[in-house]
Amino acid sequence: MPVTVIPISIDKFVASYMKNNPKEHRQGIIINLKAAVAAKHEGACCSQCGQPIWAIGTAIAGWNACFTCLTGEADDSEDYEIEQVC
Repeated sequence: MPVTVIPISIDKFVASYMKNNPKEHRQGIIINLKAAVAAKHEGACCSQCGQPIWAIGTAIAGWNACFTCLTGEADDSEDYEIEQVC
C-alpha cells in the first residue's frame, strides 16, 4: 500500500497556518499556494534533488522543493498537501 499525504483544501490550510502564524500576510500565502499548485501541475521539480515539489512547502519556503529536501524527513504520510495535487 503506497504512503500518501493528507489532502487539505487551500482554505483549510490557510486557516490553520494563519492560526499558528498570525503575523503572516494571508493573501500572500494564498497567492503562493495557488502558484505552487500550478507549478506542480506543470511538473515542477525540486531544485535540490529533482523530485516533484511539495506544493505547501514550496509556497511557504519560496523555492521549488520536495518534502524531503525541506524537512529532512522521508515519510510524508502524516503531513498535508493541497488536495488539488494529491
